[in-house]
Amino acid sequence: MQYLLLIYEDEKRFANGFPETEFAEYGAFGKKNATVIKSGQALQPTGTAKAVRVRNGETLTTDGPFAETKEQLGGYYLIEAPSIDEATSIAAGIPGARYGSIEVRPIMIFS
Repeated sequence: MQYLLLIYEDEKRFANGFPETEFAEYGAFGKKNATVIKSGQALQPTGTAKAVRVRNGETLTTDGPFAETKEQLGGYYLIEAPSIDEATSIAAGIPGARYGSIEVRPIMIFS
């Protein structure tokens, strides 16, 4: 089964760039889990985003996501794992879990 591991952190931590040691830890995580990771990417800061809503047939766009939270979605991994318990175990190895949270979400399969 596939799971999306959503990485939430305070993006202010990266205002001055990404710490080299943590960047290396992400590289090690990727190598260790290369057989189960199907894809993954870091996201640009929320200030670069656009939110799109359609109401009564009208498309409305605003800058950034509407979220007044302490943590923002900063990246993801799409993985293949036999169970949510295994996916959760893999998620615990993501370096960002030490600073924020990792949401483990099963991918819905339509037949």
